[in-house]
Amino acid sequence: MALLTRERLAELLAGFSGVRVAVVGDFFLDRYLVTDVALEERSLETGLAARQVVARRSSPGHAGTVTNNLHALGVRTIYACGFTGEDGEGYELRRCLAERRVDATYLASSSEVVTGTYVKPTFRQHNGTERELERLDMRNRAPLPVTLEDAIVAGFTHLTEPARPLVDAVIVADQVDERNHGAITDRVREALCRLAGERADIVWYADSRRRIGEYRQVYTKPNRDECRRAVAPGAGHGIVHAEALSAALQALEPGLALEVEEDAEPDNERYARRLSQRTGRAVFLTLAEDGMLVVPPQDAAVAVPPLRASGPIDPTGAGDAATAGIVPALALGARAAEAATVGVLISGLTVRQLNTTGTATPDQVLAAWEEWTA
Repeated sequence: MALLTRERLAELLAGFSGVRVAVVGDFFLDRYLVTDVALEERSLETGLAARQVVARRSSPGHAGTVTNNLHALGVRTIYACGFTGEDGEGYELRRCLAERRVDATYLASSSEVVTGTYVKPTFRQHNGTERELERLDMRNRAPLPVTLEDAIVAGFTHLTEPARPLVDAVIVADQVDERNHGAITDRVREALCRLAGERADIVWYADSRRRIGEYRQVYTKPNRDECRRAVAPGAGHGIVHAEALSAALQALEPGLALEVEEDAEPDNERYARRLSQRTGRAVFLTLAEDGMLVVPPQDAAVAVPPLRASGPIDPTGAGDAATAGIVPALALGARAAEAATVGVLISGLTVRQLNTTGTATPDQVLAAWEEWTA
């Protein structure tokens, strides 16, 4: 494959040790509670099962998943810019970030909010494997206080100041569904896009579950549904396609049909093209088991095939893993297709890691390249 040679991949991965990245967004705590089915008791008061916790583990989630992967890949400097509550979960999240050499100077805190937390109980089965149970979510149910908006905007403004920028790239992790309840409020997003237009020497990149179409002057990484919702919100919901309508007409009256004009671009590419023309930057469209499609505003799209996986997979965090490969590569001057290939290899490795949000090391990525090109 000509998308990325092994030598070029090795060069980029080695260069990650000189890259500085700020991750701006929603930092959550992923807390796993491992219970042992063999030790299960019955509550005398309720008669319900009392699951016995035998192990605990925590890791940064959401935006923290990106920092986990950046750290595993050897990125030189990683800043967290967002917020936590002044609570035990916030303390644990900051401890986990510190373990991964993430600078939390620009991670604000307030007693007005809670630290977003996913509590993930699992039970250890007789064969030693773990199975995840129903998740318990804790997150903010009200708009973000203005004081925290101010702190977040001040943080990434300082990190990217023209006189002496502290970062080569900014990753926006906009993960909270409710508008203005997470770190990336409308006001924060507007400030990010304004700075992105002013500071073209820095790589600006956004991942957003609900509002990817509201970004400008930044690279974006939507999946199929996110991209479609951003540029064609009605597509696929109650719309009758011309081909289906023509077939229905023929069934009613043979010989009667619509002339259907062929579209040169499939839906995925067409939607991504619209988004890239709106944002002014290439779109990295993730296609799950089909890999990734890189669509710039004007030039031809490039399809990057996936790293195939056999056996069970866990796609949790795959998009964040891809981001951690794409952005440092772009900061090093990689072409968009080269950066996408790095992202595909890393995400393909992480989905193979079960009961955890996976990461990949440079050596593992190089080994995956051999498998990818075989």
